[in-house]
Amino acid sequence: MIYTSLENARVKEYHKLHQKKYRDQTNLFLVEGEHLVLEAKKAGCLKTLIVEENTDFSLEVDTMVVSHSVLSYLSELDSPQPVMGVCYKLEPREIRGNVFVLEDIQDPGNLGTIIRSAVAFGIDTLLISDHSVDLYNDKVVRATQGLLFHMNFIIGSLEESLLLLKEKGYHIFGTRVTHGKDLKTIEKNLLFAIIMGNEGKGMSEKIGEFCEDYVYIPTSSACESLNVGVAASILMYELSK
Repeated sequence: MIYTSLENARVKEYHKLHQKKYRDQTNLFLVEGEHLVLEAKKAGCLKTLIVEENTDFSLEVDTMVVSHSVLSYLSELDSPQPVMGVCYKLEPREIRGNVFVLEDIQDPGNLGTIIRSAVAFGIDTLLISDHSVDLYNDKVVRATQGLLFHMNFIIGSLEESLLLLKEKGYHIFGTRVTHGKDLKTIEKNLLFAIIMGNEGKGMSEKIGEFCEDYVYIPTSSACESLNVGVAASILMYELSK
């Protein structure tokens, strides 16, 4: 069977997944392109494979073959890729290592960059406030280049999560533009959580109350501040050495 109608109930259902409220209601999200589909399959998250008719790609999973018009309707790309997937959201697991805490990050590209760097430099878990950009926003998913499926995420109240980290013996650092600890002075065997604040407002006072120390990245006087994705990546790299 080839799905050709934009009015088909199943097609309309999957199209709604571009909206956060429907992703939350169904616990599903979309990915586009062979690479992301294969990463989802490896992670056990792939529910349905969507392929354009006459495309030579298959997996042992529920499959929808669709016309180009339906594929274009389901895609957020100007030039849709012929392979898409409907995926189950990732299930959080218990925290096992070092953590970055993201408070109200708004830009999908920043969140995608942080996820890629976290995987690259051995961060175990990202705690994401529930007022941040949605983890399953299509721009975030694309920006991760599939590394979304290699990270542990806990989304919700940061206060509750930070209290739990303190009980587990984590040393909690905030981030400042100046006047914090030099990264090189931080004990490498320390179990840590580092808080990254919102792009415009930085870290809130309420979340700052959990900090035991602050870290900063030395920069030239010509640079007022770093992009949060860049700053997080530098911190992760330095702390992994």
